[in-house]
Amino acid sequence: MKKFLVIGNPIDHSLSPKLHNYWIKKNGLKSIYGKLAVKENELSELCNNLRQGELNGINVTVPFKKAIIPHVDILSGHALRTNSINTISVDNGNLVGHNTDIEGFELSIKKSNYDVSNKNIIILGAGGVVPSIIYALKRMNADKIILSNRTREKAEELKKLYKDLIILDWGELIEFDMIINATSIGLNENDNFEIDFTKVGNNKFFYDVIYKPYKNNFSKAGNQKGNIFKNGLNMFLYQAQKAFNIWHKIEPVIDEEVLDFLDNNNEIKK
Repeated sequence: MKKFLVIGNPIDHSLSPKLHNYWIKKNGLKSIYGKLAVKENELSELCNNLRQGELNGINVTVPFKKAIIPHVDILSGHALRTNSINTISVDNGNLVGHNTDIEGFELSIKKSNYDVSNKNIIILGAGGVVPSIIYALKRMNADKIILSNRTREKAEELKKLYKDLIILDWGELIEFDMIINATSIGLNENDNFEIDFTKVGNNKFFYDVIYKPYKNNFSKAGNQKGNIFKNGLNMFLYQAQKAFNIWHKIEPVIDEEVLDFLDNNNEIKK
């Protein structure tokens, strides 16, 4: 029986075990996938468990996508360019760090039928998934990428990777075409962004990396007449599909049956 985990902190909200175990069953695999809340000082032990065969693969989420890098042996091209990994596999005894967030984000935008080329895009947050989003936006020919984070210094750190980033103080907004919430704000419905989204006009694309809960202050603004709102469900699905393929050499199907299975409480498929 092969064993896989998603690790992070917090981790209770993650749908990864539900999705991966669904695909495992669909494809008749002898595997199991769980989730584990960990602390940073436990990352080394987890990676040793991978090397020793006690685990067969790990997904990594907030806040460890960068912190876990010193504990792997090889980085794939995407992971190396973004200094961020979300999937770890084992290859001939070596731990390989992959970044499937890039393809996950790109495919989710394409499914939304939105063209980011020549657009001005604000990203809220500077955490583990943000380098992947910036990299993907650049590949899709976005014009200006503007970054705003509650701790400005953390946003400035990303300028070392992406020199042409524009840094905006938290709470401020400038003219934009698309705005992306890549913070953990909104995991709770009543979270306060401390940003007034009501005066940005219309014809704006609001994209929330969070896929549950669906309703928060960000989504309310995005659902105002004339705007577009998408949550992070498709990004989650496509990055998971790529991770599943890395481990099992099978590309699982994403269809209405999968969506209905995940969305049994009618909270995320919007």
